[in-house]
Amino acid sequence: MGFFKFIAFSRLCVALLFLDELVSSVGGIGVNWGIQATHPLPPATVVRMLQDNGIQKVKFFDANSSFLGALSKSGLQVMVGIPNDMLSSLASNVEAAENWVAQNLSSHISSNGVDIRYVAVGNEPFLSAYNGTYLNTTLPALQNVQAAVVKAGLSAQVKVTIPLNADVLASSTYLPSDGDFRSDIHDLMLEIVKFLSDNGAPFTINFYPFISLYNDPNFPVDFAFFDNSSSTLNDKGTIYTNVFDASYDMLVWALQKNGYGNMSIIVGEVGWPTDGDKNANAKNAQRFNQGFMTRYSAGKGTPMRPGQMDAYLFSLIDEDAKSIQPGNFERHWGLFYFDGQPKYVLNLGSTSSNGLVAARDVKYLAKKWCVMSQSASLQDSQVAPSVSYACSLADCSSLGYGTSCGNLSAQGNISYAFNSYYQQNNQLDSACQFPNLSVITGSDLSVGDCKFIIMIQTQSSSLVANAGSPRRGIVPAVLVSSLLYMIL
Repeated sequence: MGFFKFIAFSRLCVALLFLDELVSSVGGIGVNWGIQATHPLPPATVVRMLQDNGIQKVKFFDANSSFLGALSKSGLQVMVGIPNDMLSSLASNVEAAENWVAQNLSSHISSNGVDIRYVAVGNEPFLSAYNGTYLNTTLPALQNVQAAVVKAGLSAQVKVTIPLNADVLASSTYLPSDGDFRSDIHDLMLEIVKFLSDNGAPFTINFYPFISLYNDPNFPVDFAFFDNSSSTLNDKGTIYTNVFDASYDMLVWALQKNGYGNMSIIVGEVGWPTDGDKNANAKNAQRFNQGFMTRYSAGKGTPMRPGQMDAYLFSLIDEDAKSIQPGNFERHWGLFYFDGQPKYVLNLGSTSSNGLVAARDVKYLAKKWCVMSQSASLQDSQVAPSVSYACSLADCSSLGYGTSCGNLSAQGNISYAFNSYYQQNNQLDSACQFPNLSVITGSDLSVGDCKFIIMIQTQSSSLVANAGSPRRGIVPAVLVSSLLYMIL
């Protein structure tokens, strides 16, 4: 091989290696790692689980130092988040943004070797349900954080974006090609898109076909899934077989109409819950997530954007302390249960070709449960307030119509509520003292998909918990009333 041919060949190899690195950095699937759990798995355990499953990217909703520290030199790319309640202070104070960047980016990147690639400013701040609360602070916060990232010398590595819900889009005909940004925020969205584009940042958007099905009883069920063949949408000759592709391309059309047709897009959240609603179960979740992963791994893309997509599955692990105001399903989005056990077989197109790999070396509390005593009466006047109290401070989201524990007897419902409270309070004897109603047993009442859990050991479980002090707001009245109806 001649000298000049050798130089050209060498440059080609370098270029191919660089291209491969770019493709792998975009192509590897990501996951959302939420930490709203009463008994979270140790961060190091979760990081190892991510690596065991070949997951390459992780997205947070805040910038928890201990969780970021566990990602030191892990090889995982990270998106850190800024909660909505911080937007106001960051929008009004450049110094606050600089302090946030110094504490949550610079220190972890330089000292801990954490590969932070993105900052998510807010989380779906323009949801219609927020009634405009964050309309005046989101863009200024984005601008100040971007300026702080530039000042810290991190702008080449870290891009600043805003995860937005798909409801920022609208179409009078429901056709993707007629889509644009919502009229009430159209001008603001164009300012944001221009700012993102000017700084080389992606547009981040969350898609939830499950929510389409949940909100609309007339929504064609199969159109929510990727293997649908019964319902289609014809958009002027382009045939859509699923709502995800149609929603994604509605964004592409909106960007294109406003002069940003080539803007990069990140799917910040996409997934399917496994409990808390008649359509939320492991079968549907496996069907949706495997359908998404099969297309994702093949680099299929959508009609308007064929090719590799950048996406984060929602979510990694169930979170039993999340608000259930949107629905009981909110605590059940995980690919894994609270203890890091897989819920169903899912091929992520990586090293886990035989399915998801469970968390290692998880330790549990003792094999004992708090249940309704056989001598207790359903007519006891203390039943209703006891169940209400237990569910308001623990997790009863697996009870109710169409859920995993929806077919329990009245006694079973009561026992489930008591045990949830007992386990979340680290099996303290005082957490199983519902007046003349409860007893601790060594018998597991789990049946079928309905699991009477045993909580995992955490640092907090070795401490004395206050079983009488609330940790969250009162459970929505609709859940309590439906439970009491089933019980009484």
